[in-house]
Amino acid sequence: MTDRPVAAIVLAAGKGTRMKSDLHKVLHAIAGRPMLGHLLAEVDALGAERTIVVVGSGREQVEPLVADHGGSVVVQEPQLGTAHAVQQAQAALDGFDGDILILYGDTPFVTAATMRRMRERLAAADAPAVAVVASRPADAKHYGRILAEGDGTIVKMVEYKDASESERSVDLCNSGLMAVRADDLWQLLGRVGNDNAAGEYYLPDIVMIAAADGRRSAVIEVAPDEVEGINSRAELARMEAAWQRRRREAAMADGVSLIDPETVWFSHDTRIGRDTIVEPNVYFGPGVSIGERVRVRAFSHIEGASVASGAEIGPFARLRPGAEIGEKAKVGNFVEVKKATLGRGAKVNHLSYIGDAEVGDGANIGAGTITCNYDGFFKHRTVIGAGAFIGSNSALVAPVNIGPGAMVGAGSVITRNVAEDAVALARGEQVEKPGRAKRFRETMQARKKGA
Repeated sequence: MTDRPVAAIVLAAGKGTRMKSDLHKVLHAIAGRPMLGHLLAEVDALGAERTIVVVGSGREQVEPLVADHGGSVVVQEPQLGTAHAVQQAQAALDGFDGDILILYGDTPFVTAATMRRMRERLAAADAPAVAVVASRPADAKHYGRILAEGDGTIVKMVEYKDASESERSVDLCNSGLMAVRADDLWQLLGRVGNDNAAGEYYLPDIVMIAAADGRRSAVIEVAPDEVEGINSRAELARMEAAWQRRRREAAMADGVSLIDPETVWFSHDTRIGRDTIVEPNVYFGPGVSIGERVRVRAFSHIEGASVASGAEIGPFARLRPGAEIGEKAKVGNFVEVKKATLGRGAKVNHLSYIGDAEVGDGANIGAGTITCNYDGFFKHRTVIGAGAFIGSNSALVAPVNIGPGAMVGAGSVITRNVAEDAVALARGEQVEKPGRAKRFRETMQARKKGA
């Protein structure tokens, strides 16, 4: 099997009308990644030589994602059934001589391991014409049914619309996923007709066509949740919830403490080190890496950021893309960090915005401090040296450098560089007028009485 090349045909030509969306159905996301992206990542892990995605409308939406995975897109128009859809990939696979996997863009959680099983079954000693993936869902719905012998040999495959009552009582359901050798696939597809209730060319018919030639096909079973399709926003939400439950369990098994697991939201690529504690209502967007022994406090939102070991984030913190938080650093409540690095032990404790900045080791940023990084046209950078102290309610107008060990007085607006170990004050001088407040009150009270 390992000597044979493999290609994947991904069917994604469905109209997705139940989604009621201008976005192509297979681009709706689960765990921060389009459902088609989940599937293509597994195809990549399998080592597919070619990947062809068959679409109907929306090619311009789907093509960039497919191109990112080295695949190509073909269009099925008109849409005359699944067998007809697979045929649209034939020209793109001209000259390919290997195993072809037929997958579905709205069935995102098929694993590379299952794809390998499909190929292994196809390469078994009995040389089946087709290897078909099936499951036994709790609710068989309107899936096509598979009648099979105890050894997995397929006796009959039938679409729900064409099945008898006794056939509909069978709980072994066709997922639609198949593995077929290229030389078998094209000749079998060429013999598929449309004499059925829907008047369509059904892909499963190739199994019965092969059987008429005296060739057996075989079924492999997988867990129902791996091959469950998504056709509506409600189903999308259920699949998201199921994915999140599995991911939370995996995180806790790996040594992460989730205080209230059901309120923590992961993305497909979230990485968290052991002995990290995640408090309730935390959202991890794509591109997050969290080290060991970190504490992520409640209601924090983290995306495209890295947090080193021993750091503390939140509560109510927001880390945006490009945020890099060093070891034992602190990002406190209502602090936002974007495209900025915080050195080891640096602290931004309260109500601050740090954007396009570099904060040195051990620096302390006072409450209400902002780096003024945008002039209306361009972004500019702020550098705060190691051990510097920025007083509360300061505005650092970039581009500006605060030297190591420097101190900025509270309430300052800093527009020029501050030297190492210097103190910078940039605010109006405080003036005190003795007795003026009392005289003011007396005057105003008298005026009020006379009104």
